[in-house]
Amino acid sequence: MQAEIITNGWNRNAAKIWIGVALGTAVGVGIVLSRRTRKTRWDTARDITKRMASRSGEFAEVSRELVDRVKTIYEESRKVVEDATELWARSRKLVGV
Repeated sequence: MQAEIITNGWNRNAAKIWIGVALGTAVGVGIVLSRRTRKTRWDTARDITKRMASRSGEFAEVSRELVDRVKTIYEESRKVVEDATELWARSRKLVGV
């Protein structure tokens, strides 16, 4: 019986300690969340704009490369269309139309 009383007494103390730890953690988290700065939509938009402005050189370079690729594709497709037109004209002559 004496061992049960000691064990039960320790369990009660351990439970009290864990409740204290949980309450302390909850209070700490509450304080952190209450002091957190909340950003408005305008603050977020301003931050995004600053990040975009700091990378404008990269965007310019990538867009320049993209325009060069589109230009190359356009020139090559124009050549294909000219060849197809010429082939069409020759085939009409061969058929006699």
